[in-house]
Amino acid sequence: MYLEDLIISRVRVKVVSLFLTNPGTIFHVRDIVRRVDEEINAVRRELAHLEKAGMLSKEQRANRLFYNFRKEYPLYYDLLELITKTTGLGSDFHKNKSKLGKIKFAMLSGRFARGLTHKANSDVDLLVVGTVVLPELSQIVKAEEVRRDREMNYTVMSEEEFLFRKRRRDPFVLEILGGSRVMLVGDEEDLVS
Repeated sequence: MYLEDLIISRVRVKVVSLFLTNPGTIFHVRDIVRRVDEEINAVRRELAHLEKAGMLSKEQRANRLFYNFRKEYPLYYDLLELITKTTGLGSDFHKNKSKLGKIKFAMLSGRFARGLTHKANSDVDLLVVGTVVLPELSQIVKAEEVRRDREMNYTVMSEEEFLFRKRRRDPFVLEILGGSRVMLVGDEEDLVS
């Protein structure tokens, strides 16, 4: 459960990223090798290390070995947040921040980061607050929809509209603020205060 268990190896970072960008998915060893594009021996070595560290569990099915990231691992949600910020939509947001306009806050819902489906039509996967260049944001969202093979529900508000709705205790905004989230841009404390 030490940071050294994770950051030392490029292959380890790829393997952990694979599992945490596909939460709850069970992978066969050869599938992992194909997806991370690394040598099988390097992948096996990292899988053994991650299993020993308590991050992965393995299961034998017929003559195949399958691995799953353990949600019981003490740093699971911290790692999930870190991976969410540094891959996919989070990475695209930071790479294109200047093209997206003046963003005060950008947050992903915790349900979306965990790979869970909508529980209601009002669930928002992504909230962006600020002066946003909508065509640029739309491109980034479309890329994430393709990566995840699912539609994203996102909302864009100006800072003034967000503050007004928050002061008025708008149910939509309160529901967003009451849920779990991963901040891509901005400070969570400023968002909810």
